[in-house]
Amino acid sequence: MIYSSRENSYTVLSTVFKGQVNDCYLAKNPDRGDQSVHTLIVIKDHETVKDLMEIFRLWKNKEGSPLLEYFSTGREFCLVFPYRIERELSKFFVGEAFTLKRCEDICENVILSCIASSLPPALLYLILDQEKLNLSKDDSVYLSYTLDLKDLDKTKNEKDCATECAKILLEILATKASEKNISYVLLSKKMQNRSYSRFTEIYRDLKIASTPAKKRNIITIIKSFFYRNADSLFGILFWISLILMIVALGLLFSHLVLGDIPILRIFFNSFKNIGTESLLQ
Repeated sequence: MIYSSRENSYTVLSTVFKGQVNDCYLAKNPDRGDQSVHTLIVIKDHETVKDLMEIFRLWKNKEGSPLLEYFSTGREFCLVFPYRIERELSKFFVGEAFTLKRCEDICENVILSCIASSLPPALLYLILDQEKLNLSKDDSVYLSYTLDLKDLDKTKNEKDCATECAKILLEILATKASEKNISYVLLSKKMQNRSYSRFTEIYRDLKIASTPAKKRNIITIIKSFFYRNADSLFGILFWISLILMIVALGLLFSHLVLGDIPILRIFFNSFKNIGTESLLQ
């Protein structure tokens, strides 16, 4: 399948999902020399398209937006975003292995990613509601855009987004609720009164209440290293295990076919003679 705008064509590589209101694909632009993959949202519901057009008409902060382009194909309306391999925050955040300070730093990165997104509040709200937040190995946070637009609400504003963001931060900080966690207490009290209207207000409170940086002990450093590099370490262990298994199968085959293991002769024969004396005499 190919979807074309005036300037670009997008060839579908794979289907992420097919929904009631929209379908979502991973696509590539063959007209360009790079190998970049894009998130392609194809909207087939006319009411949703009308809502989006209203959202885009009122959208002011477009500079730096990840929305690369949007266009109509006649029957459908398409949104194009960049694609980055997902590392879902909900799966890669391991609170019990992280220090409170590290959890607070991740919370700050969540807020900064929202502020930097330059997306209309209605779309940013869906990203937060559908937990399209990803945790990099360096603890920075980035967004993904494989969105289901069936719950798109054009009336959502920054206060709604800030409230949804604060809920996510509380889930992160709750993993350290048993510690002296001032940031968790402060955000909880503010959330009970729905006091947050802007992302900057949450960021300010986190900075005020966050734990001072402490010198980490060796156990914490080792734990952090293993969790941060878990993917690479498991990959290395997999290949080592595979090589050992192949070697073991080769030795077993040699023993069954030849009656012995040739490689062991090297070690055995090297001990037959020591100096000028034969050990077999």
